[in-house]
Formats: sequence, C-alpha cells, structure tokens
Amino acid sequence: MDSEDDMHDANDAESLEDYYSGDTGVDYSDDDAADYEFIDNDSDDSDDIVTSRQQKNYVVLKEADICQRQEDDITTVSTVLSIPRVDACILLRQYHWSVSNVHEAWFADEDGVRKTVGLLERPVVQFSKAKELNCGICFESYPLDRISTAACGHPFCNACWRAYMSTSIDGGPGCLMLRCPDPSCGAAVGQGMINLLASDDNKEKYARYLQRSYIEDNRKTKWCPAPGCEYAVEFVVGSGVYDVACLCSYGFCWNCTEEAHRPVDCGTVAKWILKNSAESENMNWILANSKPCPKCKRPIEKNQGCMHMTCTPPCKFEFCWLCLGVWSDHGERTGGFYACNRYETAKQEGAYDETERRREMAKNSLERYTHYYERWATNQSSRQKALADLHQMQTVHLEKLSDKQSQPESQLKFITEAWLQIVECRRVLKWTYAYGYYLPELERAKRQFFEYLQGEAEAGLERLHQCAEKDLQNYLTSDAPSKDFNDFRTKLAGLTSVTRNYFENLVRALENGLSDVDSQGGCSRAASSKSGLAGKGKGGKGKAASSRTGGPSRNLDDSGSWYCNHCTCFNAKSATTCEMCHQRR
Repeated sequence: MDSEDDMHDANDAESLEDYYSGDTGVDYSDDDAADYEFIDNDSDDSDDIVTSRQQKNYVVLKEADICQRQEDDITTVSTVLSIPRVDACILLRQYHWSVSNVHEAWFADEDGVRKTVGLLERPVVQFSKAKELNCGICFESYPLDRISTAACGHPFCNACWRAYMSTSIDGGPGCLMLRCPDPSCGAAVGQGMINLLASDDNKEKYARYLQRSYIEDNRKTKWCPAPGCEYAVEFVVGSGVYDVACLCSYGFCWNCTEEAHRPVDCGTVAKWILKNSAESENMNWILANSKPCPKCKRPIEKNQGCMHMTCTPPCKFEFCWLCLGVWSDHGERTGGFYACNRYETAKQEGAYDETERRREMAKNSLERYTHYYERWATNQSSRQKALADLHQMQTVHLEKLSDKQSQPESQLKFITEAWLQIVECRRVLKWTYAYGYYLPELERAKRQFFEYLQGEAEAGLERLHQCAEKDLQNYLTSDAPSKDFNDFRTKLAGLTSVTRNYFENLVRALENGLSDVDSQGGCSRAASSKSGLAGKGKGGKGKAASSRTGGPSRNLDDSGSWYCNHCTCFNAKSATTCEMCHQRR
C-alpha cells in the first residue's frame, strides 16, 4: 500500500515482508536446506495463514543446544563419509552447515569437492629422513619436533605457524577458512592444528567464531536481535507466520529481524521506519511553516507579530511576509503592518496559487503523518509500561495478592494472562497505525471497515487495561479478603477473552487485505452490520453508529448468519449464542 503523502518523502524503502504464535511443536528434518533469505508472504494462501496460526514454527536454541547440534552434524558427516571430524567440520562450513548439501556434493564429485575445500588425500611435499628442515617463512633450519605441516606437507616452524594463526584469528571470522601459508597451496588448516599450535586466547576466539558460524552461515537459523541476547532461533519455512518470541521475551520478525509486527507486512514496516528516520518530514515542516528570505533564501518562521520581517545577520534584508517584496515599498497605502494589498491583488490574479498549493499539501501531509505517528508512539510507550507492570505483577504483586485474598498463586494466573494479552494487543495496535497511514485514501470502504475494526479493538483493549490496572488496585490495597474478588476474576477473564477476539478479528482482516469488503464498497460478510458504520477520523477512535444498539435486522446477512454485537464474532444461522463470548443472540 502506498500513501499519497509519499510524494514528499526524501527516500522510499524497497518492499520486504509479515504475529501471534501458537504453542504446538513442529517436526522437521535437520537436513532441510531450504533457502530462507527473504520471503514474500504475498504468495501464502489465507487458509495456510489461518492453519499455521496454531503452530509454533520455530525452536529457540541455547548455547548448549547450538554446541550439541553442531557436534551432531559433524559426527553425521564424519561417519557417513568416513573422514576425520576436522575435515567434516571444514566441509560443513563450506556448505553452510547443511548436512544434505555436503552429502549431495560429495557423492556427486568427491574430487571436485576436495579440491574446492582444500582437503588433500596425500601430501604434495615428501620429506627425506633428514633431522632438520627449513621453515618456508623465516627460512631457518629447525629440528623435526619444531616443524609442523598441514595436509599438504609444506614445512613451517611452530613460531611462524603461531604468528600466522594469530594474525588470521585477530582478523575476524575469516580465519575459519584458513589455508596453508604457502602462496601456491590451497590446503585447508582445520581446528586440529589451531588447538595444537595456537595460544589459549586464540583457541577460545577460534572456537567462538566456529560456534557463531553455525548460526550465521546456516540459512535455517538466526541470532535473536535483542541487545545482549545470546539465544538463536531455528525457523521452519512455509508456515506463513514469521513472528518469533525468544526466551529473552523479545519478539521479532524472522523475515526482516525488526520487532514483531504482525499483521503488518515487512514492506510497510520498512517504509514506516524509514519515514520516521528520514529528513522528509523535516522538509515538510519547513515548507508548511516557513518562507525563504527573498535575498539569502534561508527559511524563516513567522510565529507572531506584524508582516514586517528582518532576516538574521549578516543578511538583514527587510521584506513583507505576505508578498516577499522589499519592505521599503510598503506603507499605509499597501495595508500597513498587518496586511498587504499587493499580496491580495496578486493572489486574486493567481500569482501565488502554486506556492500556496505546495504549502497546503505539505501542511496536510505533515498533519496526517503526525496524527498516525503520535498514536503509534503512544501505543509503544503504553506497551513498555505494560511490560514493566507485568514484571512487577509477577515478582511482587501476585504474592501479595495471594496473601490478602487467601488464594494460591496458581488461581491468580488470570491476572498474568490479562497483562500478557495487553502487551500483545498494544504491539498489534501500534502497527495498525502504520498500516492505516499507508492505506490508500481512495479505498474508502476498506478504510471505513479498517477503522471500525481498529476502533472496536482499541475500545476493548482500553476496557481491559483499565480493569487490570485500576480495578486490581482495590484488591491490592485491601486489608482483608474481598467478597467480590470472584466477580472481579470473572470480569477480567471475560474482558481478556473478548479483547483477544477483537484483535484476532482485526489481525485476520488485515492479513487478508480487508478482502471482506467487496468491490461495491460493502462488506461481504455481515454486510448490513457494516454498512451503517460511522466515520471515526484518521486512525479511528469513534464507533459504529449501530454496533451496540442495532436490532436483529442490523446484524444479519443475506444467508441468515449473524454478527455478534458484543464481540463482533461471525456466527452460523442456527447458533442462538455467540460461539466466542457466549452472549445470547
């Protein structure tokens, strides 16, 4: 989706890609070598998206898990190909830690693979039974116990080997592809020689590079992008949902590694982040709120006073704010200090039409962007506050509430669930404002439907947040068990369920591209209930005129199926109660 306001952007982003993860595990093969570079979610069917919502399509890996998987892969290749573990490790690094790719290439052309990787079957240099050999770097003679060689047989003294390895390891992860120091030789130098000759610090660095390469070179795995997090994530492609929740509590999108942003696609997120960081809005503000000095062209803002302007030194040019003419030509005959007859006359003749049009467009664009950005930022700060409140609840308040209400903490999980729902909904709601900004103004039916769903979801979230934040305080500050605590439990659990349903409806609609809106501008499901929607302004705060008060005729569609006025769930014709919130029809 593109916004008309993007004509004022300094830059634009290339399209990229697309939250709610379930709890079900997925079995898959470690040999899967699918390319997960950057995935286009537009190719996924909506049915696949709905099905995958219940699947957990990733595995979070701790350091011990990474080491174990790496060792298992090395063992597999070493056993199947009957080669040393050091050689198996070199092969896996070359083929991005894909066991299946190693097997396929090896059995197709073993000699070619050996030549490419640098695994020699026999030395290229043969030695006589001399007691001393010359080092190929320093050209000094050393006894055999101070000479080491790679598989190629080129002799170098241990001191030169250590210096060579140290320089390479200090240079970064490129040391994992270390070759023989002889310029004409391509024999690989593996971890075995590193452990034999390098210093302890360099051995540790090399082992760390090797472990990180298992994640960074492997197309199935990525590091969690949260600052300071050392967990990695292995992802299963093809599920249609790319949001991942790390054990460190950070959620991110596997596809673009930005913060989790379902249901908004990665392309929209990239454009929104670029717009927030670009200079385009600064230029829009300058264009909308200032005028250039007629002499030096520096932008000047007029925030009060008369029309007599004086540019700052060293320019000091005096001019009229309205017509930008020399002030010495102005006086009582031109309208005095607070008006300009010349400007009014020229304006009527159309002399300032283009300038005023550009200024008005910039002002409207800036106001629209500010509207969406403020709500995006507000929900982000509300989510951060909710995360802090959730932590406080889990570490302090639950134990305190358990003592005051004489109930075990296991029966207070409904409070934690409510706060977790608030955190997730704030994240979703935040990104819907980025979605709304890029929703074309001309698609009025879709915008109206989007703003209705967004408004209903936001209203439900506010009710839940207020109940979890303010109503709970009454029980935290009470001196004795409250008789109505069970009523509070029912209320909070009910609001959590209803709010979850609101947001699932919103997420489903946005992931389907608001396809429920037909080409005639109506809603293909529950058409009558949507046709009476009232406008809410940008980003939607208002409500539908008939969403709460409409009779049966307002929530029936042509097939007799009905739309619940309480939670917006779509129900079958035969149902007498809502299948989601269990309210009567």
